[in-house]
Amino acid sequence: IIVLEDTTEYISYAPKEEIKVQDRRPFDLLVIINPKLKKRSNRSALFFEGCLSVDGFRAVVERHLDVEVTGFGRDGQPIRVDASGWQARILQHECDHLDGTLYVDKMVPRTFRTVENLDLPLAEGCPKLGAC
Repeated sequence: IIVLEDTTEYISYAPKEEIKVQDRRPFDLLVIINPKLKKRSNRSALFFEGCLSVDGFRAVVERHLDVEVTGFGRDGQPIRVDASGWQARILQHECDHLDGTLYVDKMVPRTFRTVENLDLPLAEGCPKLGAC
């Protein structure tokens, strides 16, 4: 089971330019039982990502920009979610947990840092943030 949401209030805490670049839009609580994830395009993007399982840290992770997730909703009925942008990233992150994978398993290693150091420049040779 994956459970996710991204509210207008939560998004409002992020810098406006970051919201736009990450294609972050609010969505209501979403519960998917036995999710199956499939990429819908070869487009991907690199952004910092974090997780409460590794609290206080962030790292750059490449994720698909467009995904489809099928499974069953809270009511037991089949559900299909076509997602793009930040919602697609969250879906991939949560589906990874079900496979025993954390973002640190997929991160660009030299980008791992504490939340307090998030604004420091990336090390030389690290990929630029944004669409690939």
